[in-house]
Amino acid sequence: MGSSKFLSGAFALALAFSAGSVRAEPVKIRVAWVVPVANRASILFEKPGLARHLGKSYTFEAVRFQGAPPMITAMANGELEIADLGFSSFALAVQNAGMSDLRVIADEFQGGVEGYYSDEFFVLKDSPVRSIKDLRGKVLATNAAGSTVDIVIRAALRKNGLDDRKDVSFVEAALPNMRAMLLEKKVELVPGVVPFSFDPELRRVARVLFTQKQIVGRTQTIVWAAREDFIKKNRAALVDFMEDALRATRWWTRPRNRKEAVEIAARVSKRPPQSFEKWLFVKGGQNGDYYRDPNFLPDLKALQANIKLQRELGFLNADLDVRKHADLGIVREAAKRLR
Repeated sequence: MGSSKFLSGAFALALAFSAGSVRAEPVKIRVAWVVPVANRASILFEKPGLARHLGKSYTFEAVRFQGAPPMITAMANGELEIADLGFSSFALAVQNAGMSDLRVIADEFQGGVEGYYSDEFFVLKDSPVRSIKDLRGKVLATNAAGSTVDIVIRAALRKNGLDDRKDVSFVEAALPNMRAMLLEKKVELVPGVVPFSFDPELRRVARVLFTQKQIVGRTQTIVWAAREDFIKKNRAALVDFMEDALRATRWWTRPRNRKEAVEIAARVSKRPPQSFEKWLFVKGGQNGDYYRDPNFLPDLKALQANIKLQRELGFLNADLDVRKHADLGIVREAAKRLR
């Protein structure tokens, strides 16, 4: 009898231990990125020792995409936990892809902020195109239909009386290939984003036709977004992840770490260190970096204005209240830990 009770108790203890082990399994967090270095996930934990919770409460994988729309598909298929979405793609995901449960959880970077970089759109210096209206009948480059730069181009066209579906043609290309597309005259206009817009060869042969700031003003250009169900189930692990991400970002932006940061950025992107020395995480207007909130807090007011413009231009079927699609408690709690 005693032996039976002992065995039953041991079995129950074993089951409890097993259940606890399952609960303690690290949460898989896959984070999307498009542009090396400019998108945080691509370099986030390349400096060892900064991610103190990595491998304990969560695992991390940076996943590359050509643009935001494929991220939406990946999230729908359960292949991605955090998407790196432009303001345009976020709204399209909620409305067109039926992701009403999508939530903004952090800032990636913002455009049109005084003293910081805003995306540029280039034509060749000898191009006959002197104004946006001159793009009629031309072939334009975009990285992906529905991406942020794609929406800005289409907004620029519509604001100047051109139909983006009838008056021009679009060709999709990866952002690193934009300079070649322009030089080979396969397209008349290309978008320029950090770090590719600082390419000396591009600057030598091309000129800026317009900037994102001129077309849409201040933008919450890119946000991190996750689905509500994932957030609810894994909130503690997400706070741990954000704490590590904040700690890493603060290391990256400290002046004393700049030389090593540049070296890591060059290695990850397979570009020379000189490509990063002047602009990387530096305030410098059109010669510096984007604005990145130090606590990962997105500008929801700007995001609301950006989405309103999309609606006015006919890119959205209905208005969207971004406050109902944001959960900033994760980054706020993570920031408190580092005070």
